[in-house]
Amino acid sequence: MPLPPLIAPSLLAGDHANLAASARAVADCGATWLHCDIMDGHFVPNLTFGPETLAAVRRAGSKLFLDTHLMLAEPQKYIEPFARAGANLISIHIEPAYDHRGTLARIRQLGCQCGIVLNPGTPAASIEALIGEVDLVLVMTVQPGFGGQSFRRDMLPKLKEIDSWRSARSLRFRLEVDGGIDLATAKECRAAGADTFVAGTSFFKAADKTAFAASIAGL
Repeated sequence: MPLPPLIAPSLLAGDHANLAASARAVADCGATWLHCDIMDGHFVPNLTFGPETLAAVRRAGSKLFLDTHLMLAEPQKYIEPFARAGANLISIHIEPAYDHRGTLARIRQLGCQCGIVLNPGTPAASIEALIGEVDLVLVMTVQPGFGGQSFRRDMLPKLKEIDSWRSARSLRFRLEVDGGIDLATAKECRAAGADTFVAGTSFFKAADKTAFAASIAGL
């Protein structure tokens, strides 16, 4: 049975002077996930948050599911601080050279769900051997590093390929998309098999965030 669609608004697109308020806005609209983009200035050309930001969101009272996306050159070195800070799911990229399988296992040992991520230029085949070991596969639909980029429709076949593996093997991982997601592109991704939608600019700039979240959940 397909997993129900859900929205994971991106904290990166919130108010950086008041991230706790941004997290509350997500909860107030009925969403249960908050996507946390962690960038190191090496793997991607930008810097964002560290573990202390997640810990501060928790101290402010947030009970949201923290969907934590590590865009790091050496993610294996940082999973423990993010787990301690309150991450619920930690996703790591396939592209850097490190022990992917061992890192996913360590994430689970720390009590978190785990995910694997691939950039637009990375073929789906690069993660096929790991899909039975993850709770989530994230397909980037823009080149990671900056918000506000245009959605890449050439990623839709990749979604369909991964979804076909999931169905053929009766797996239950979530298939997430991130980059240029609005109501129109989310609908296209849903048709290709995606069930989890990271929305940054489109969510926080929506005139009615509750209606926007409900529209995603109704796909």
